[in-house]
Amino acid sequence: MKSIKQILPVVILTALVVFYITGFNRKSSQNINGTDFNYSFTVKDLEGNVKSFDTYKNKVVFLNLWATWCGPCRNEMPGIQKLYEKTQSEDVVFVMLSIDKEGDEAKVRNYIKKNKFSFPVVMPSGSMTTQLNVPSIPTTFIIGKDGKIAHQQVGSTNYNTEKYRKMLQDLAAQ
Repeated sequence: MKSIKQILPVVILTALVVFYITGFNRKSSQNINGTDFNYSFTVKDLEGNVKSFDTYKNKVVFLNLWATWCGPCRNEMPGIQKLYEKTQSEDVVFVMLSIDKEGDEAKVRNYIKKNKFSFPVVMPSGSMTTQLNVPSIPTTFIIGKDGKIAHQQVGSTNYNTEKYRKMLQDLAAQ
């Protein structure tokens, strides 16, 4: 019978190979701040009305990718609601982009209603821009009026802070 000292190096090497092959060697987020946002896709509201995302051009956009089945997404939503209430204006728009599967509009609508969220919620309508192929959700983009990504946050965070309120207000003032 082989000893643990003989088996351990094989187990470690196998684990490293699996991590490398499955992509765990990639960085979880790429710094894309300052790059142009690609508005060329469409979304639909929870009633099925389709809208081109380029209608948000020349506005500050708080774009959050989330899903009803995502625990970290659900945890950060109350903070996003509070930030939305404090900063909504003609120049700042919130877009909560649910990536729940096609046909789950009623599930998303019920979740939003149950939690008394008032921010706008949409779902993809057709193919999405490759910029939105994010490594994990929640992921949030803050896009300036100039169409450049001012901030990207991969993972859950508390958005009900002075930092984010000021960021949105400063971008809106530009």
